Amino acid sequence: MILLFINSLKLRRRQKQKRRLNKIIKYKKVLNMQQKYHIITIGCQMNVADSSRLAGFLDSNNYKQTDDKGKANLIILNTCGIRQSAENRVYSLVHTMRKQYKKAKIIITGCLSQRVDVQKRLAGKVDFFMPINVIPDMMKLLENRDFKSKLSLDEVRLKDGEQYLNITPKNPSFFSALVPIGNGCNNFCSYCVVPYARGREVYRPASSIIKEVRDLVKNGYKEITLIAQNVNSYKSKNYDFAKLLAQTAKIKGDFWLRFSTSHPKDVSLDLIKVLGEEKKICPHFHLAVQSGDDDILRAMNRGYTAKHFIQLVDKIRAARPGISITSDVIVGFPGEKRRHFENTVKLFKTVKFDLVYVSLYSPRPLTASSFMSDDVSMEEKKRRAKELEIILAKTALSNNQFYIGKTEKVLIEGVNKAGSYWGRNAAHKIVDILSKEKANSKLIGSFVAVKINKVSAFRLSGDLL
Repeated sequence: MILLFINSLKLRRRQKQKRRLNKIIKYKKVLNMQQKYHIITIGCQMNVADSSRLAGFLDSNNYKQTDDKGKANLIILNTCGIRQSAENRVYSLVHTMRKQYKKAKIIITGCLSQRVDVQKRLAGKVDFFMPINVIPDMMKLLENRDFKSKLSLDEVRLKDGEQYLNITPKNPSFFSALVPIGNGCNNFCSYCVVPYARGREVYRPASSIIKEVRDLVKNGYKEITLIAQNVNSYKSKNYDFAKLLAQTAKIKGDFWLRFSTSHPKDVSLDLIKVLGEEKKICPHFHLAVQSGDDDILRAMNRGYTAKHFIQLVDKIRAARPGISITSDVIVGFPGEKRRHFENTVKLFKTVKFDLVYVSLYSPRPLTASSFMSDDVSMEEKKRRAKELEIILAKTALSNNQFYIGKTEKVLIEGVNKAGSYWGRNAAHKIVDILSKEKANSKLIGSFVAVKINKVSAFRLSGDLL
């Protein structure tokens, strides 16, 4: 009787092992059938770059990218949590996709992937929440998820967050590429969720970055943008950002070099010097000011004053005459009275920006400002934003008068609805291009000469030479 019982247990164990083995074989067969994936990217340039590395990794693991979500086995949403509007878009997309694509696995990555409140809200609709830095172990995660394993995410979390940045990307463009030099932020601005979402700063070795840029140039890329949450904090052995930028600019080839984004408190005189000396570096500097009032800047934990910012812009313009200065500003930060806002108005009129992204303050979870009273009404935030946009339109139009009659080198990016080429000049101005011949795709990704004959606040227009 006991022997019969033991044999029965052994049989059941063998049957269980066989079923599991069949599942593994079936899973691997499915993988070999080349499953399809679809990536939706929300947010900043860093998210775009992350998605290109995610796509490159999946392609190397026998997955195929598709534009049709209905044909995708995996739908990956690379999320942004900088503003509430971006977060709301994620909820809407997940709700819609779960109804329409019931058989697909939905994966959330990016800034919202580790937020506990987001995970609770989307429980049952999302198959997996994956931090972006675990891309190299994604197959392990998917396989264990498929078998409902209790694998802990900590088992696959990378010790060094920069490792995923070395994955060969699948760039969405054949002429313009984003090259991440690092990830994360140590600044902890009181309104910003990035340090909580992406962690502390980690940076790639300079040799890895320079090699990636050199390979891109060899493959015909015309525009390279070095990106990080704060490029100015870059440190790797004996390299700082000024040295990295200078070395990258010395790579031979016909290409432009850009960088983004910069924190005003970390911009060095060495960087400004390199910007003035190396002409491959585009005459465009994005420098986020956020406010023109010292009290608000202090409450934001920005680490500089309005005077320091203005002096910095003056030094940059002296080193590179004609440079385009763009920025970010938040209106309606907690405690921002009219007198504080007037200082931002004053700064706008003094600096004369080429473009500013004006955002309405919204509290973000975990940040210091989320514990402050959001005491500026939405109506007042909108009024202040509109006031700044009116000033910006005037100064931007005035700045663009400089281009009338000049011949500009323009990188063609596409064909507009009217059937004409459009692109950008080195200063990152959008240029509408008129030509005698009908526009086609042949010139996209090429440098051309355009004589500017008309300007508006945020666009230039001219004839193809």
